[in-house]
Amino acid sequence: MTTNVFVLGLDAQNHEVLLSLPDDDGGGYRFLPLLGLDEIGQDRRVDMPGLLALAGRRLDSFEGAVDAVIGFWDFPVSSLVPLLCRERGLPCAPLEAVVRCEHKYWSRLEQRAVIPEAVPPFGGVGLGATAKPEGLSYPLWVKPVKSFSSELAFRVTDDAGFREAMDRIRAGAGRLGESFQWVMDRVRPPPEVAELGGTAALAEEEVTGDQLTVEGYVRGGVPHVYGIVDSHRYQGSSSFLRYEYPSKVPEEAGDRLTELSERVVSRVGLDNVTFNIEYFHDPRSGAVRLLEINPRHSQSHARLFELVRGVSNHEICLRVVLGRDPEPERAGGYAVAAKWFLRRFRDGFVSAVPTEEDVARAEGTAPGTKVEIVARRGRWLSDLPFQDSYSFELAHVFVGARDSAECERRYRDCVGQLPFTIRDTDEEPRARRGAGDDENRQ
Repeated sequence: MTTNVFVLGLDAQNHEVLLSLPDDDGGGYRFLPLLGLDEIGQDRRVDMPGLLALAGRRLDSFEGAVDAVIGFWDFPVSSLVPLLCRERGLPCAPLEAVVRCEHKYWSRLEQRAVIPEAVPPFGGVGLGATAKPEGLSYPLWVKPVKSFSSELAFRVTDDAGFREAMDRIRAGAGRLGESFQWVMDRVRPPPEVAELGGTAALAEEEVTGDQLTVEGYVRGGVPHVYGIVDSHRYQGSSSFLRYEYPSKVPEEAGDRLTELSERVVSRVGLDNVTFNIEYFHDPRSGAVRLLEINPRHSQSHARLFELVRGVSNHEICLRVVLGRDPEPERAGGYAVAAKWFLRRFRDGFVSAVPTEEDVARAEGTAPGTKVEIVARRGRWLSDLPFQDSYSFELAHVFVGARDSAECERRYRDCVGQLPFTIRDTDEEPRARRGAGDDENRQ
């Protein structure tokens, strides 16, 4: 019998990975889009009651069995999944556990209660604040209690920078925060979290080290870690250059990260769900600091696990929600895989992007290579949604290889075949050039 799986925000790239999943029982999977990304509207104010009602009507009108509802995106998808599943008796994470993870201040309180050694000094910040919380020292990171993709996250080094960051957060936090407050009203946060609300900010002292992500799942209340992914940044920048799997972190540190992750996931009450937890690891001192807990797996890592282990994290997610034990590994074709971020570090008007023929030629430079174009022709880079505060994504490039050096060579060969034409705000259009040239790597 066919298993009907509804996917919130199903896009072409994730659909392609899902369609490659093995068939467990011979009946096959049918992956059905539930809400389009344009309907979810993460780039504008989110209408949670409206989205919940629309998705509910579509599920109720479906003539077959609804076997699972899943999603790979941050809020509002992460909250819609348990809201929809709970009404229909489908396995899902408890809504309150999801909110504990996603409200950055509440999450920090839970982390400090069980793994204080891995939590930097932090404080909640009301939107009217003009000074940093007492007891915190610069440099700080200031960010909304609900955001994603480093949106509206600012590094500040003095009081003037703090006030400027708060001005920008005050202007933009409500886009997600007001809808997140609607979800918070359906759970029971502690008084200090309820008082702060869903549109406030978090300030925390900067931590340093190598950034990495622990991926795992919880089934029957028992957490399991299945992989660690390294996150590399552009030199001198907070913007990601690539995610690389498997991690090069020493085995002892990996064991420590696994133990910390299992403790904190059990504390927040996640169950029947995949998760990913971001950390900083200082290779010199061995210190570990937790950055954030996400009550979902990272779709950015799906192809990496598939290329190396032969099992994408999408498959692990699906098996968990269907009540089946995940198969953590089969046989992938590569020793190393990475997702590369081709970026530009200043705004510009996109006059041309690579054509389908350009993308096919770029993907043909090496087996296992996949390209996703992010920039949109006829738009300013600053109009693109889901960008960090310091750069703009042009494309994502997935590469498999024998080692890290070959992985980078294959990436460079690929982007050399991806021509973009981007005009600065005060300049005439430049000649069409390969993205591997300096113009588009600044």
